[in-house]
Amino acid sequence: MKAVLLDSEDRYRVAELDEPTPGPGEVAIRVAYAGIQWGDTMVRDGHFPVTRPFVPGFEASGHIAAVGEGIDAGRVGAPVAALTTAGACAEVVLAPAALSLDIGDLPLRTAAGLGWGAPTAYDLVNTTARVRPGESVLIHAAAGSVGTLAAQFARLAGAGRIVGVAGSAARADYAARFGYDQVLLREEFPTALGTERFDVILDPVGGVTRRAGLEQLAAHGRLAVFGNLSTFEPVLADTNDLLMHGKSLMTYNSNLLSQTDPERLADSARRALALAADGKVRVDITAEYDLMDLATAVQRLAEGTTHGKSILRVA
Repeated sequence: MKAVLLDSEDRYRVAELDEPTPGPGEVAIRVAYAGIQWGDTMVRDGHFPVTRPFVPGFEASGHIAAVGEGIDAGRVGAPVAALTTAGACAEVVLAPAALSLDIGDLPLRTAAGLGWGAPTAYDLVNTTARVRPGESVLIHAAAGSVGTLAAQFARLAGAGRIVGVAGSAARADYAARFGYDQVLLREEFPTALGTERFDVILDPVGGVTRRAGLEQLAAHGRLAVFGNLSTFEPVLADTNDLLMHGKSLMTYNSNLLSQTDPERLADSARRALALAADGKVRVDITAEYDLMDLATAVQRLAEGTTHGKSILRVA
């Protein structure tokens, strides 16, 4: 089978490999599309240590080609969207059966666009920060795949006001298509907000943005952290100050959840898939690449020149 390999020199190349065989609890998926996400940049840049050469790709859509021990053989041939630990940028990938979700009539291309971003956005809004009707929500990285979905999930949860923060005017204009009431540029945050405070803030950025977010929380507000796009610098919070104002600082780690409670993650992914299938949320795929162009796709994501979701066409 054809697969992309990331070597020790941070170079991507297409190679011929043997097709993998599913083990217990796994399925083999003949890949139609692979999603491209921030984890791909972190692997390339060494923030996720992996043995190289490494077949990248953490999101796939396609049809189940084989099943491992303990998995219903009746699933063979089913169209699925899968969350993987590696290997989606190949013609066949192994994935946990629990995280290989039946998609029914949802197009494979759309399903690949949901990826890890869909359950992440769904959980941030509905299970981590628990947005309530009428509450105000601020979302950083508003034009990304998580940000565009989170704004829609927040609206469905009844949020009263949703504000986004984006890195450029073009990205702000793009984000505005997904239900934001206002989108600020990164350099305008937090000054342009004046005295406005928020019940919920979703922060994948870190650093000074995270420190400012703690100040922007309303009484009983929740700051949900789910990444470090700008820096891994620790941000310290005074728990006594949080207590006095009823503020909460919480985290969400979908990769950890996939290991500790995959069924819980799968449930959120199914709910997100159902909303997409019903047309209640929109997945916007803005770029599609061939296998040989993965390096370009990952670099554009790292530079912040993309918005929405990028995918890789495999078959």
